[in-house]
Amino acid sequence: MSESMIRDISLADEGLQRISWVEKFMPALNTLREEFVKEQIFKGKTIVMSIHLEAKTAYLALTLKAAGANVICTGSNPLSTQDPIAAGLVKSGITVYAWHACTEEEYFMFLNKALDHMPDIIIDDGGDLVHLLHTTRKECQKNLIGGSEETTTGVYRLKILEKENKLEFPMIAVNDSYCKYLFDNRYGTGQSAWDGIIRSTNLTVTGKTAVIAGYGWCGKGCAMRAKGLGAHVIVTEVDPIKAIEAVMDGFEVMPMAEAAKHGDIFLTVTGDIDIITEPHFLAMKDGAICANAGHFDCEVSRKDLERIAVSHYEARKNIEGYVLPNGKTVFLMAEGRLVNLAAGDGHPAEIMDLSFAMQTLAARYLLQHGKDMKPAVYTLPHELDTKIASIKLAAMGYQIDTLTEAQRKYLGLD
Repeated sequence: MSESMIRDISLADEGLQRISWVEKFMPALNTLREEFVKEQIFKGKTIVMSIHLEAKTAYLALTLKAAGANVICTGSNPLSTQDPIAAGLVKSGITVYAWHACTEEEYFMFLNKALDHMPDIIIDDGGDLVHLLHTTRKECQKNLIGGSEETTTGVYRLKILEKENKLEFPMIAVNDSYCKYLFDNRYGTGQSAWDGIIRSTNLTVTGKTAVIAGYGWCGKGCAMRAKGLGAHVIVTEVDPIKAIEAVMDGFEVMPMAEAAKHGDIFLTVTGDIDIITEPHFLAMKDGAICANAGHFDCEVSRKDLERIAVSHYEARKNIEGYVLPNGKTVFLMAEGRLVNLAAGDGHPAEIMDLSFAMQTLAARYLLQHGKDMKPAVYTLPHELDTKIASIKLAAMGYQIDTLTEAQRKYLGLD
């Protein structure tokens, strides 16, 4: 307990209560937990996790610990760590370096302290651990078998390293598994982003114009949920194929320069930089609300807002108002960071059950095969997706058909 760096250990009981709640709604992870605990498959191995420290990720950490691992946790975003969860993990015997609203200097200090434990396996969310292991902390690769990456932005960073022949150890892109992106990115982000916006603003979505920047799986989910909440939805895109998808899904499509004039709530989910900048802010309605659900705080340009604003103030918790030279006020949520985690509780437990079951399988896969894997970005075998989906379906009380031998032969299946 003394080795960890957290805000307040007295919050532990609250954190454990939250973790206990989500445990009941994660049947796929519980099934794997039961199997792996019996085998103690991670005994003697150190797993370092850079994650959004909230209840579901905490339960993943506790599952790995129960299966024998020495688990070290740190945050993957300065605003997404929940202090009661960090305290609950420490009370459960896990080393944690994280607290809510840490400075950038503290954030990287925590990452480095986590790497000091010389991991055998890493679980990264966004790519900061991988970045350090390829730059200033190469010596921490000594015991490293490999790692896994949770989110789209982190996979982008991995693929750039791979393309440049700079990736130095195998990484599994869990984000690219069906049981992750089809559900986590779409239904998870779709619900949790709007949960964060609604909770923080206490405003309606119905009747408003919502502008969704990006129509990948996260964007699809956010647009779908906005429509379900009664919003008029506009999508902005750079990919003509995704733009056609958005049109055929019933949404308007236009450039951000035009959408800026119409939107009441803006939500970015592109994974790229400078999606909403000075010209867009100046074109917005008075009272427009900007939020981001991409991993890094680079999509809505806070720097531009701070530069052009004549004044700014805290409007509500997690909402800052920027008064522009034209007299209008634009509101920015959660400093432009992940609104679903910085201003909410993240994805629902039932959704993260699928993602973290895949993360657990990824850790086992690295343990079994990592020594034979070349430095590259891998996707887990499809049969592991099928295994998790089957467990989840059964837990939900659903049954499906099975192919007959004749049907399998007709399709050319073994």
